[in-house]
Parts: sequence; structure tokens; C-alpha cells
Amino acid sequence: MSWLLTAAVAALTAHTAVNAGRWLRRPSATPSTVDEPVTVLLPLRDEADRLAPCLRSLLAQEGLSRMELLVLDDGSTDATAELVHAIGGDDPRLRLLTGATPPPGWLGKPHACHQLAAAADPASTALVFVDADVVLAPHAVATAVATLRAAGVELLSPYPRIVAGSPGERLVQPLLQWSWLTFLPLRAMERSPRPSLAAAGGQFLVLDRSGYQRAGGHAAVRDRILEDIELARAVKRGGGRIALADGSTLATCRMYTSWRELSAGYTKSLWASFGSPAGATAGVLLLLALYVVPPLLAIGAALAGEVGMAAAGLSAYLLGVVGRAVSARATGGRAWPDALAHPVSVALFGWLVARSHHLRRRRRLSWRGRPVVTP
Repeated sequence: MSWLLTAAVAALTAHTAVNAGRWLRRPSATPSTVDEPVTVLLPLRDEADRLAPCLRSLLAQEGLSRMELLVLDDGSTDATAELVHAIGGDDPRLRLLTGATPPPGWLGKPHACHQLAAAADPASTALVFVDADVVLAPHAVATAVATLRAAGVELLSPYPRIVAGSPGERLVQPLLQWSWLTFLPLRAMERSPRPSLAAAGGQFLVLDRSGYQRAGGHAAVRDRILEDIELARAVKRGGGRIALADGSTLATCRMYTSWRELSAGYTKSLWASFGSPAGATAGVLLLLALYVVPPLLAIGAALAGEVGMAAAGLSAYLLGVVGRAVSARATGGRAWPDALAHPVSVALFGWLVARSHHLRRRRRLSWRGRPVVTP
């Protein structure tokens, strides 16, 4: 049984390597030029403490023949709007919108994105959604749009390089890229029309406008806490195709700056990641069996003198570490020594999933001062 566990981890690590080395799209290293009108969309809610680098990087974009930047202040109570005015000045490309309160049945983020898309220049053929915690390279938008067109897809998700400072961030944040590189067949995801085969990151999302509209836009995901993944599924249901790309050379993103922020951010949405409480239980137990049990098994078996079982547990642990390191190398992350703590990362993730379901049952989920209304 212990060697079967090792074989399962080996297969998943091999899948990670194949995804990373063969199927993960990588934008051209040569700065692209795009000759089509593009609208960049930036939703904001109480982002004054981290907005400046993002907004400056958007205003410094190159390689675009025509770009407009729409910023929506979604009911901020801090100096977000004032900062937009201070940084944007009289730049004719930038327009600041005041967001309306989400109507019944809408969550805040989808409603903000919906308002932005509705206000975009009708001539724009590509929509680029960016979050305030993202900082783009000067050629990022042009290269991402060029990659979208070259791939022949309606939605492209170029995952930024995740910046992790605190120990909690370094343990949990890299699981974002590791999870889809390990468990999602990227080639099949691009080719298959099945909505269930989908992944996307809302931090930096590029869409063909007509494909976005056929999918129903953000109105189709109005009540979804994981609106980025659900939008990718909606694009597939509308007959479009999607793709993931390594965006580590195009953008960086520091989603959270402390364990408290990270815990709150993950807790608000992880309940929706597995489809149901039963699915979450099964998924977490599988992850624990594959990546947390092996080192414990190795230690226990070694103490009991069971050399073969100890070797199997150690092998499974090391294979899991290799998979984590391969994922980090492929997406611009930090491989060593962080990958050695992979079992701790998985255990923390399991705890966050359990906490998310617990708080959802008690109706205590909220984000940025708004309750998370769950369907």
C-alpha cells in the first residue's frame, strides 16, 4: 500500500513536469505590438494602500496603438479615488467611474467588473481585467493580447509571478500554480469544450470582447465567489476556448501581506473550490494522504524498524517536494527551501478549507465590509 502511494505521487509529479515543460504557454520574450483598440479595466475598493504601483504600471504600458484605462471606485471609504486623480492627472486615456451598490443577487467583484465592461469603448476588441495588487511590466498588456490572438482563444489567463513575503504566504500562495499544474491537464483543457475543465486567475485576465459577450459577461457569474473560474466556464459554454499562460515575466502580484489577510482571503472563497462539502472533504483527505501522510509514515516506520515502508514514505515525500519545485521554477516562484515544507503547506490548505466551510455554515463570511452572499 505504501508503494502504491509513492506511485500515485510519482505520476502526479510527472504530470506537473509535462504540463510545465510542454503545455504551459509562455508569452514571447520580445515585446509585442498590438494594432487593435484595448480597454484595461481596474476595479477598486479600499485600495489606497497598494494602488499606486499598479496604476503607474498601467499608465506606462507600451506597444498599444490605442488603449483606454477604466477605473471603478466600488464604494471605497479610503482615499482610493483621490489617489487615482493624483496619479492619473489629466491623462486622456484614464477615466474614473463611481460604482453603484450591487443589486440583489450580485456579489461585489462581478458587479464592479460588469459595470466596467459595460462602460468600455464600443470599438475595443479586447478587454483586460487587472486587480490592484498586480504590477505589470511595460509590455504586459500588449504581449498578453498578442498571446490571446496567437493562441486563438477567447480567454487567456496569464498567471502573474506571486510575491510572497511572510512565512504564511510562502507556505500557501505557491499552491495556486502548483494545484493546476499538478491536477489539471492543460492541453485537454484548451481542446475540450467541457466547462468543468477550466481554470483562471482574476488578477490578470485577457478576453476577446465578442467571446466575453457571448458568454454573458460577468452577469453570467453574478453570484459566484470564484468569478474568474466561473467566467472561464461560461466562455466554454458559449462555444469559446480558454488557455492558461505563465505570466511571471509580465506581472507580479502580492495578494496578501500577512497571515491574517491571507486567511481571510482564502476563507471567503475556498468553500466553493470543490463543489460541495462532500467534495471538499474527499479532496482534502486525498491531498493529506498524498502529501502529508508520507513523511509521517517515513518517520514512524523508521522508528519501528520497517525499512521498506520508511523508504516508500520518504520517496513519496521527496517526489512531492520535486513537484512543488518544478511548479515554482515554471512560474517564477521560489523553489528552495520552500518546497521542502510542502506537507505543511497542504496541511494549512486543508485547515483553510475546513474553516471556510465552517464560517459559511454560520453565515459569517464577508470581504471588504460586504457579506459574501452565497447561492
